[in-house]
Amino acid sequence: MMTSQEILSVYAAMAALTEQMVQAATRSDWDMLVLLEERVAVHVQSLREQEPPQPMRGAERERKIELIRQMLNADRRIRDLTMPWMEQLSKLINSTGTERRVVNAYGSV
Repeated sequence: MMTSQEILSVYAAMAALTEQMVQAATRSDWDMLVLLEERVAVHVQSLREQEPPQPMRGAERERKIELIRQMLNADRRIRDLTMPWMEQLSKLINSTGTERRVVNAYGSV
């Protein structure tokens, strides 16, 4: 089991990574965004395996809550940056699929 300080250290690392994810999304650096997301997932897995079930108390609890809030805020900013790109990609995929169906049905023009 991890100590409270180790747990807070992992949460702080995750918060820092999510801020880096915001920067990657701002630059439209999707490869870096995915890489950073994978790094966060490693931390999440370690917490699942090693975080004690009993809740933190006092200042440690407040610090954990603040770090989680930072991550949720970063996640919202990332979604705000990626959603237009995802919509554009979806339209492109749909138009390509439609084009393929027309070609299959009527042949190439």
